[in-house]
Amino acid sequence: MRIRPVADADRPRLFELWQAAVHATHDFLTPDDLAGITEMVRTDYFPTASFTVAVDHDDRPLGFIDVEEGVEINALFVDPACHGRGIGRALVDAALPRGVPLFVEVNEQNHAACAIYEHWGFRTIDRKPLDGEGRPYPLLVMQRD
Repeated sequence: MRIRPVADADRPRLFELWQAAVHATHDFLTPDDLAGITEMVRTDYFPTASFTVAVDHDDRPLGFIDVEEGVEINALFVDPACHGRGIGRALVDAALPRGVPLFVEVNEQNHAACAIYEHWGFRTIDRKPLDGEGRPYPLLVMQRD
């Protein structure tokens, strides 16, 4: 595995990977909310986001992270077929070295994500009752020092 900046040619594969990961981990979303989020991600977010990408030996993306201003994880998604291989951890560690505070907001209903962030040393410091678009999906604000 190698970690590198995103290339425009990666974006279609990253979107497919995002969809697979969301379908595997976000079963709490209503179909209408999922459709709306998918369209927003496809048209507003993916075309310009500055992802860092984990790739295999054939340069095929396995996961990606987007970190805002070096302190907040906006997105971290790994191909569900590759869960448990250390890809997410490697992306987080590449985003910011230990000892520098790093934040993430994670859906409270995404129990697997909450558990893995805790395993990586994040702790919950706040809870928001609604997501960023005002939908009834509570967010946990987590921090790693």
